[in-house]
Amino acid sequence: MKLRNGLLLGAAFLAGITVSPQLARLSHQLGIATAFADNTADSADTYRLLSLFGDVFERVRADYVEPVGDRELVENSINGMLTGLDPHSSYMNAKAFQDMQVQTRGEFGGLGLEVTQDNGFIKVISPIDDTPAARAGIKAGDLILALDGKSVQGLSLNDAVDKMRGTPNSKITLTIKREGVEKPIEVSMKREIIHIQVVRSSLEGDIGYIRLSQFTEQSDSGIRQAVQKLQAQANGHIKGYILDLRNNPGGLLDQAVAVSNDFLNHGEIVSTRARHPDDSQRWDAKSGGDLTGGLPLVVLINNGSASASEIVSGALQDDRRAVLLGTRSFGKGSVQTVIPLPGNNGAIRLTTARYYTPSGRSIQGLGITPDVEVHESRETNTALLPEREADLNHTITNSGGTEQPPPARNDLPPIVKEIPSRPPANWPAFDPTKTSTDFQLQQGLKLINAMAASNRASAN
Repeated sequence: MKLRNGLLLGAAFLAGITVSPQLARLSHQLGIATAFADNTADSADTYRLLSLFGDVFERVRADYVEPVGDRELVENSINGMLTGLDPHSSYMNAKAFQDMQVQTRGEFGGLGLEVTQDNGFIKVISPIDDTPAARAGIKAGDLILALDGKSVQGLSLNDAVDKMRGTPNSKITLTIKREGVEKPIEVSMKREIIHIQVVRSSLEGDIGYIRLSQFTEQSDSGIRQAVQKLQAQANGHIKGYILDLRNNPGGLLDQAVAVSNDFLNHGEIVSTRARHPDDSQRWDAKSGGDLTGGLPLVVLINNGSASASEIVSGALQDDRRAVLLGTRSFGKGSVQTVIPLPGNNGAIRLTTARYYTPSGRSIQGLGITPDVEVHESRETNTALLPEREADLNHTITNSGGTEQPPPARNDLPPIVKEIPSRPPANWPAFDPTKTSTDFQLQQGLKLINAMAASNRASAN
């Protein structure tokens, strides 16, 4: 995304005003350039606010119960400035920035958890497939209360993540609170080097199943390889595909566009609208991009499907290329730009735009409603913990999109009316090693078979 210079200033101190020598020195030491105020009429008020910051800074330096380094104070101030804007803007020090770069490449050290911060605790967005966290039974929505017996309250998200990472084979114990479980649960596991296999695939009879766990630099190539592998395994005789985006927390925007194009031949995929109109963008599908040749496609989503997952889901739903099955998605309709800071001082992750589906919908705080609602279990307990964007604190507003809901689907096979919204009472307990216990997946397979049969009937 093209960035205006104003976005690159990070936590710079506005100039055109006198800054205390201590703050000027810190600005220089941290490599944060001094910027210039465009509107001199605001300078006096800005000066008063920066003077307030300087007063607090000096008071903490002088009187806090223990000595605190200048860098720590300034970095905490920067992070507070950003996290106070919305749940997704934050500051990353040099180490955290390096960790993020490693993660988007698809490899990092730790437990294999996607987490966010809410109400002072660390909330699990989703465990990553085939990692210590997933094997230990950590679930989306779990609230991490303590690490090795020490409370996470007071820790920034970056600090908590840093404590969960460490030397391979070293042990860590997480204390978690799970919805529906009265007492906290202690879960011990050993850290590993996490090699993320973002795409997994299998043949379910004559239907290709593709699971995408997150959007890293390997996502598009992984999808392409999976389709080729499935077609070879089935000798070209595939009825359709299921794309599983459940508990996929998102990732890279360009990969969301590329994965969408893997199933589309034409039309808009997504557009973004920034504060400045010149920074807005639109992405369209390239002709001949659909790897499946237009075969029936079902996309599985749930409340853990966020961001890039919702871009793909929204594009395929608006184009009516796929039928969405599951439960309403997370509702993160914003785009974050990672802006490196000069002087090896890390980076800021700043919300710079909202994104919109091809029909003009903003899903911010709303999520994407599936075409066929199917829950994974019979539990109907009211959620005690935030489970969607709208449940988080100080989220950005939903604005700029069409107020009209997408028209109801009139092209779904009749079997949709027979698909129950929840498993029957005798449905077996979910076992991740047995697809037969995955109720949503089984209903997706049933739907694909019906869609394929309908296509054959139309062709005759």
